Amino acid sequence: QGYEGLVEGGDNIKQANWLSVSNIIQLGGTVIGSARCKAFTTRAGRLRAARNLVEHGITNLCVIGGDGSLTGADIFRSEWAGLLDELVRDGQISEEVARKNCHLNIVGLVGSIDNDFCGTDMTIGTDSALHRIMEVVDAITTTAQSHQRTFVLEVMGRHCGYLALVSGLASGADWLFIPESPPEDGWEDLMCERLGE
Repeated sequence: QGYEGLVEGGDNIKQANWLSVSNIIQLGGTVIGSARCKAFTTRAGRLRAARNLVEHGITNLCVIGGDGSLTGADIFRSEWAGLLDELVRDGQISEEVARKNCHLNIVGLVGSIDNDFCGTDMTIGTDSALHRIMEVVDAITTTAQSHQRTFVLEVMGRHCGYLALVSGLASGADWLFIPESPPEDGWEDLMCERLGE
């Protein structure tokens, strides 16, 4: 459950093996879980996370996420030495354990279905999101044709129109709205004319 799992500890931190990742490649979403974690935005929450990591002898983190997750990772990395010092002062870990775990290595991977990060062709999650959208479009197209109806499909993307644009191109959409190119005045008439044709 992301940082929530680090803060809560217990069964949220466990060893993964080949069986853990067997038969998951076709699944959408995240198998390891994802959660917004307010506690990790506080030093007290990060202190609990550090205690749980040290307890398991973990000094390497692979953080998959967006701006919040990667910013949190950078803060956690910069505070690591101070967090260990505090755990020693509070008697939660020994100085030897602190020395043994004195360096935290972090690898950050951009996980965002929006594909809105420069320097990479496709962020983690974009491809599976597009796949799911196209499955839905295929199903809706058949229904729309048989009932002679027009369907409106809204996809994720927040401030980024990548998913809408690529799925619109792939499905032959008649009309497309994306945040990067807001519609001009009179778009309603143009759209109705297109649909009338």
